[in-house]
Amino acid sequence: MERRTIEPRPGWQETVEEQGLIYPLTRHPDGSLRPYWDESAYYVFSLPEVEALEEVVEELHVMCLAAAEHIVAGDRFADLGITDPRLARLVAEAWRRRAELPSVYGRFDLRYDGTGPAKLLEYNADTPTSLVEAAGPQWFWMEERFPGADQWNSLHERLVDAWKKQSRLLPPGPLYFAHSAGDELGEDLMTVAYLKETAEQAGLDTDWISMEDIGWDRLSERFVDRKLRFIRSIFKLYPWEWLTTDRFAPHVLATLDNGGGTGTTMWIEPAWKMLLSNKALLAVLWELYPGHPNLLPAYLDGPRELATTTGYVAKPLLGREGAGVTLHDPGRAPVTREEPCCYQELAPLPTFDDNHVVLGAWVVEDASAGLGIRESSGLVTDEYARFLPHVIL
Repeated sequence: MERRTIEPRPGWQETVEEQGLIYPLTRHPDGSLRPYWDESAYYVFSLPEVEALEEVVEELHVMCLAAAEHIVAGDRFADLGITDPRLARLVAEAWRRRAELPSVYGRFDLRYDGTGPAKLLEYNADTPTSLVEAAGPQWFWMEERFPGADQWNSLHERLVDAWKKQSRLLPPGPLYFAHSAGDELGEDLMTVAYLKETAEQAGLDTDWISMEDIGWDRLSERFVDRKLRFIRSIFKLYPWEWLTTDRFAPHVLATLDNGGGTGTTMWIEPAWKMLLSNKALLAVLWELYPGHPNLLPAYLDGPRELATTTGYVAKPLLGREGAGVTLHDPGRAPVTREEPCCYQELAPLPTFDDNHVVLGAWVVEDASAGLGIRESSGLVTDEYARFLPHVIL
């Protein structure tokens, strides 16, 4: 793994916007616009290195599924903050019937510096973003700048194949694709648009709707679109923790299709992804696989020995873009926060040319599918991080 600098292509912003990355710049607190898509540098990997990382990702995915089974079998939903018995029952049912429910993709965030084993930081299994730039623009960048090179990137082909295989699980009617109209940057919009495109290439009948435009027909007790057509299946880039707590949550739970139901709505990703998109998963994994080379020690009841040995990171059980994450150096009095958190060993992100880097390794269905790299100025990868392309040379 190596970081190399390079001169950006002339007109790079217009190029990536035409390829679907309509948010190539980020506005910072000082009002300045700086590149989010950053092709002034790139990362190089060897093929054996990527093959080893692929094996790690697929092993982690299997371990996460085993952890989900452990949570359901042990009725440990409270550890995830799921205290509503009805919701816990529906999530457990979705898990047991997961073979009947479409599930498409997820993203592991890994700490890796090219030397030691990759370490799992978290699993974004419900609403992962940075998909568009990973699947398309960085591939086209490679073809233009390094013709004949390769890339850890089979995202597009695997997504299309996944929709083809899982189409038999869908109820009749179009598969709707939804995001929140509150998305100001366009990232959620383009992620959903891209996934809709892959579904169409797989031959699925699709339609488009915003979460805010989903209606409830009191007479039929069904979710409907703007033309009052029943919504039988829908992909949503909208976290389950919101879906199950907003004003329509009772209707969501009452009409949840966990496989083969009539008069119901099938949501993708399915409800059992709540077991994996929660930071409590990290602590459960450490319980089940203590000392595993690709895991960091993690606990739910406090930092334990981490407070005096390595330091720790306190992560809210739910959240995006590093929100609420705090870093604690060793030797200081441990701080246990009031809100439920996962306390994970502090493993500072590796630095390349003074940039802190995290690997986003994609999974489609159960297979490793690609890589996206983000850099940040600080140790927490937040909304000001930059996306950099990579090649295999």
